[in-house]
Amino acid sequence: MKLLGNILWLLFGGLATAFEYVVSSVLLMCTIIGIPFGIATLRIGMYVLWPFGQQVVAKPSSANYGCLNLMMNVIWIMCGGLAIWLTHIFFGVLLCLTIVGIPFGKKQFSLAGLALTPFGKEVVSE
Repeated sequence: MKLLGNILWLLFGGLATAFEYVVSSVLLMCTIIGIPFGIATLRIGMYVLWPFGQQVVAKPSSANYGCLNLMMNVIWIMCGGLAIWLTHIFFGVLLCLTIVGIPFGKKQFSLAGLALTPFGKEVVSE
């Protein structure tokens, strides 16, 4: 079921969203300061390609880097996180208009939260 969900996901906006993540990560990695943000974007982009069967959890070590994660998340929002968040919200609303698309819309909304604050979180298999 996860395989079918992931294939349908790619057709219903997952591929377009992953492409946006890849483009933004390449742009962010053009500067030395943007490399950590580009790596975070690539990590999320890989999750966006195949999201069913994986989940996002807070890193256990993030308590040690709370202030740094907060600072990186604020910079992230200003440098492109808001645009990606809007993409997830747009696709989520669009997908929730149909009954078949509701599970995919819910996944887009969960990705919207990750798009705003990616630092201090990691993707793990279910």
